[in-house]
This record gives sequence, structure tokens and C-alpha cells, in this order.
Amino acid sequence: MSVKVEPPARLGQTTLPDGRRLGWAEWGPHDGRPVLFCPGAGTSRTLGFGAGTVDRLGIRLVSLDRPGLGASDPSPGRTLADWPRDVRASGLDGIPVVGFSQGAPFALACAAAGVASRVTIVSGSDEVAAPEFRDGLPPELRGLVDSVTGDPVAAEEFFSRFTPDALWDMIVPGSPPEDRAVYEDPAFERAYRRAMAEAFQQGPAGYARDTLLAMGRWPFDLGRVTVPAELWYGELDHGHSPDQGATLAGRIPGARRHLVAGVGGALLWTHAEVILGGLAGE
Repeated sequence: MSVKVEPPARLGQTTLPDGRRLGWAEWGPHDGRPVLFCPGAGTSRTLGFGAGTVDRLGIRLVSLDRPGLGASDPSPGRTLADWPRDVRASGLDGIPVVGFSQGAPFALACAAAGVASRVTIVSGSDEVAAPEFRDGLPPELRGLVDSVTGDPVAAEEFFSRFTPDALWDMIVPGSPPEDRAVYEDPAFERAYRRAMAEAFQQGPAGYARDTLLAMGRWPFDLGRVTVPAELWYGELDHGHSPDQGATLAGRIPGARRHLVAGVGGALLWTHAEVILGGLAGE
């Protein structure tokens, strides 16, 4: 399988009111309908999705580096609640938000804060520290969650030992063959590894903070999300959510969950057209 990825059409930085800079990348027409993309774990703004589709649908896909990753300045001690404020300050208020993998809680934070006009979660990391999952997590994951909630300083230090190569080795070799066909496609692998290297160019602190926030309790009430929400999971994906988003969808009023056959976590790239198609006409 070959999944087309393209470099951004435009790159830049936005200076926030507190003087920090956020790095951004864009695909699609400059005057297209804006959609904010929250990328996955340890990847920079430059790994987008929907090559060609964004132009055809008239979507301007905007990806932001979270603080401490890629071209965005660090924000020590940041929380999930800080991200919607950064998004609003960057001028991206009131638009659809897509969250992939570890970007899911950041996208949902935007929805809970009223920054997103709608939210789409793709292969989203779940709130594994929620009590609903307490007894059903694998022992290794349960141990990490207990560390995050019980000793967050030690957990963040542990996550700071990761490198781009270690992250690749954690994601790709254990993926189902259907996903590996995407990740190991030469062009895709180059783009994916480049985005990982860019994300870690300031060191591992940005990734470590992201992971700590994603794996702990989320500081917002999903029951108060009032914007339209869609969740997309591949039926072969058993790594992002203990139940492929079923519980997560049930916690968000009116959320629609799609379980797609024959694919795992690479759903963002294999089904980009249908995912983006639901956002184009809003």
C-alpha cells in the first residue's frame, strides 16, 4: 500500500501575547476553510494528512507544534487546559479540530473550552487514568498510569528518556501488517521519521510533558462538550483505547463512533478523504 504524504504548502510561527512562538504548517488553499490538526505523539507540524484531498475540498489544514516540540517555544508546567488558550491566542478560535492519537486530549480540551466548532478524533488516545478502565488495563500500562497519577515527576523523567528511534520502535514493529504497510512505505517512513526528529529537536521535554498530560486525568468534563463530535477507530487498533473508543464516545453527548474494518491506527492516512469530507461542508 502507498499512502501519499506531501510537505506543507506553508510554514511559519505565530507570536502569542506572552511572547512565546507557536510553529505552524498549512496544506490546501490559503483561503480555504480552516481546520486545526492536533498531531500525534512526538511528531511535528510537518506530518499532515489528506494530500490532494484538502485542495479538492477547499480545506486549509493547519497543524500546530505543541509547546516544546518542533518550532514552538517551551511552556514549563503547562496543562491540557493551557492548550485551548494557546489555540485561541493564535487566531484559530471557532473552527473544526481534528485530534490524532496523543493529539486527541488536546483536541477534546479545545472542544470542552468552546474553542472548537466541532471535534473529530482519529485513533485517539483514551483517558486511560479514568476509573472506567482501572481493572481492565494490561499490567504494564496500569503501572505507567499509576506512576503518572502517583508520582508525576518521576513519570515525566521516565518519558524524557525517549528518542525518535525509541518512539518509532514502540509504534511500528508491533502494529498490524495493515498499518505497517503504511508506516514502512519508503516515502511515508521518511516523512514520519523527519517529523519525529523535528519534534525532538529541542530535546525530549515537550514529548514527555505531552505524554504525562495525555496519560493522567484530563482536567475537563467530557459531558459538557456541546459541539458535534465524531470518533474514528480502526477495528485492528488495540493500542490507542482499551475499547476502541466505545467508552470515550459514551462520555461525550451525541458523539458518533465509527469502527472501520481492515485497518488499525493508520486510519488517519488510509481514510483521510472520508474523515475530511465530513468537515468540508460545515
